[in-house]
Amino acid sequence: MRRRTLLAAGLGLPPILAAAHATVHPDTRLHFPRDHGAHPQYRTEWWYVTGALEDETQALPWGFQITFFRSRNDRADDNPSAFTPRQLIFAHVALTDLAHGRLRHDQRIAREGFGVAQAATADTDLRLRDWTLQRDGPIHASVYRARLASRDFALRLDIAQTQPVLLQGQAGYSRKGPDPAQASHYYSHPQMAVQGRLRLLQREHVVRGRAWLDHEWSEALMHPDAVGWDWVGMNLDDGAALTAFQLRRRDGRPLWAGGSWRAPGQAVRSFGPDEVGFQPGRLWVSPATQGRYPVEWTLQTPVGRFLILSRLDAQELDSRATTGTIYWEGLSDLRDMHGRRLGQGYLEMTGYVRPVKL
Repeated sequence: MRRRTLLAAGLGLPPILAAAHATVHPDTRLHFPRDHGAHPQYRTEWWYVTGALEDETQALPWGFQITFFRSRNDRADDNPSAFTPRQLIFAHVALTDLAHGRLRHDQRIAREGFGVAQAATADTDLRLRDWTLQRDGPIHASVYRARLASRDFALRLDIAQTQPVLLQGQAGYSRKGPDPAQASHYYSHPQMAVQGRLRLLQREHVVRGRAWLDHEWSEALMHPDAVGWDWVGMNLDDGAALTAFQLRRRDGRPLWAGGSWRAPGQAVRSFGPDEVGFQPGRLWVSPATQGRYPVEWTLQTPVGRFLILSRLDAQELDSRATTGTIYWEGLSDLRDMHGRRLGQGYLEMTGYVRPVKL
């Protein structure tokens, strides 16, 4: 590392080469707006927005997902060329179109720099050609502006904070495995208010809805025995927010679990690894990949048992052209054990076709 530091100083290379790779510590406190921005000293980072939209017809809602990823490329450390891709920026956008029973999605990738892609460090300012996600406003009233045009749909959304930031885990330190190094810095914005426009099939819709934003960064997120994870972020109709996740072994047994609950106006209740249980229910088999996804779950938490029911089975995304991963990500309902609706949000399932590599 000392040799690389001297090389960076002599050649005027980006600061990432001159700094040691960071580790996630439980005593690190997050500071905003700085920590809304990128953390290029860490290996992996993502900004992830999901939600449900409706227009004036009050017909079936649309689900949407917007994700920007940043990945540090360690293989570039010893290459002095300015064209070496030291940071890679990926982005995914997806629309769950319930009226037509299909998932529409697109993806992009580029090296950071050269006016093509960026992940700014001072605040959320993400760009991948003409796809953007930017934060405006004071830190207690953030508004994220998303502008993404795909092949057959486009989103122009303003996504506004309505509640205080939710620090996941221990004040933003979120364990992801039995080794304390398997952790991330992680915060959420649940219950965000969305308004904007959706262009779909040559028609413009004025839309509104609710959304959930996650921002997470890590150096070593996954244990070697973990092949993937299951995650839910649910906005309840009464204003509460539920997060739950598990990392799975190859045989399907849980390796680690966690999550949180926050009722309106109350403190966050963080869940320990032995307090969360995912019981799979009905399976959907992807005709494209033969992945077998549980599209219904029973979720056990310290605040109760819940049912998670997919709104559409076919919400698999093939992102091998960018992140190298095939995963299921989709709009889902949260219900009580009697089937009564409590809210809605997103369910994510990874590692069902091939192990996830981060």
